[in-house]
Amino acid sequence: MPTTFTVDGGSTCLVRMATAEDAPAVHRLVCELEQQTFDYDTFRERFISQLENPAMHCFILELDGTPAGYLNMRIDRHLHHAYPTAEIIEFIVDDTTRGKGIGAKMFACARDLAVEQGCELIELASKLTRVDAHRFYERQGMTKTHAHLTIPLP
Repeated sequence: MPTTFTVDGGSTCLVRMATAEDAPAVHRLVCELEQQTFDYDTFRERFISQLENPAMHCFILELDGTPAGYLNMRIDRHLHHAYPTAEIIEFIVDDTTRGKGIGAKMFACARDLAVEQGCELIELASKLTRVDAHRFYERQGMTKTHAHLTIPLP
């Protein structure tokens, strides 16, 4: 699965599956994505649990050997779909490395895995305020087909 490519400026990128050693980098990236700081120890426990779950597929993108992106995807079967579906749960490229085509390459790796696993679609939820992210997903061929509703719980 590891995929290597070069971006503008000659930097080398590697997309690979995450390991437990990636917890600090993933923590940093998810905190950036959500614009809040999560307790590291609790976060690490959840991350390790996801790595052990065969339905979860956690990708790391390294730029010149440094983690600069993270994509977390769940592949699952639902009663309302004939084939498995892939859901991107978190996806972030470090803000200092965006705009170089790195996100598109990461998305392509996730898409390839979803196709390989027999999925009929990839879906995701994205906050309404993430307009740039929505444009990115549309450039990858995604369309807005559903509304995603939430309710905070005490």
